Amino acid sequence: MTEDLPPSTRRRMPLLYLLPNLISILALCSGLTAIRMAVEGSFGWAVAFIGLAAALDGIDGRLARMLKSESEIGAELDSLCDLVNFGVTPALVLYYWGMRDDTSLGWIAVLIYAVCCMLRLARFNVGNRVAESENKPKGFVGVPSPAGAMLALMPIYLSYGFDNAVRLPDWGVALWMVFVGGLMISRMPTPSFKGVRIYTENARFVLVGSVALIAALLTYPWVTLLLLDLVYLVAIIMLWRKSARSLRSVV
Repeated sequence: MTEDLPPSTRRRMPLLYLLPNLISILALCSGLTAIRMAVEGSFGWAVAFIGLAAALDGIDGRLARMLKSESEIGAELDSLCDLVNFGVTPALVLYYWGMRDDTSLGWIAVLIYAVCCMLRLARFNVGNRVAESENKPKGFVGVPSPAGAMLALMPIYLSYGFDNAVRLPDWGVALWMVFVGGLMISRMPTPSFKGVRIYTENARFVLVGSVALIAALLTYPWVTLLLLDLVYLVAIIMLWRKSARSLRSVV
C-alpha cells in the first residue's frame, strides 16, 4: 500500500501531467465507438469517430512534449491505442460496410491489414529508440498508421461522395485494404509535417487555408476526404520518384 511507504519514496506530480494520457484514452474510446457505429450500420458516424481518434492522436504527443510529461508508459499507451484505432477499427468498419457478401476474403483482408498496422507501429517504436547522435530520417518510412486508416477508408468516401454510383466490389475493397497495409510496412518515404517551416508573412495564408479545409470537411465531407487521400497518394509517389532518382545518381 502506498500509505505505508516512507515519505521519501513517494513522488508528487502535477495533475496536468495526466492530460496527454487522458487524451490517448479518449482516442481509444473514440475508436471503439466507431466499431459500435459500424455494427449499427451508421458508417458515416464510424468514419467521423475514426477521424476524431486521428485528431486526438496528433494532440497527445505534442501536449506531452509541451508539458514535459513524456514517459515510457505514455508512449506505450499511445502505441496500443493506435493499434486499436487505426489497425483494428478501420478494418472492421470496412468489413461491416463492404465485405459481408464475401466474408472469407474480407476477413483475410482484415487480418492482413491489422497485422501490417501492428508491424508498422512496432517498427516506429524501435525507430524512436535510436540514439540522438544518429541521423533520423526527416520524413516517415512507410505510411503512418493514422494516415493508413484514412487511406483504407477511401472506398467509403468514394461510394458516399457519389451517392453509391461508384462502389467497389467486395474483392476490390479487400485488395485495397491489403494494398494500404503493404504501404504501411513498406520502406517508401512518406511526407511528414513535423519539420515543415513557413515564412512568417505566409502564416495568414495557412490560417485561411485551414479554415477553408475545415469548412469543406463540414460541408462536403466525403469529397474532401477523397481529395485529401488523392493528394496524399500523389505526395507519396513524388517522394518515391525523388528517392529513386537520388539513388540512381549515387550509383
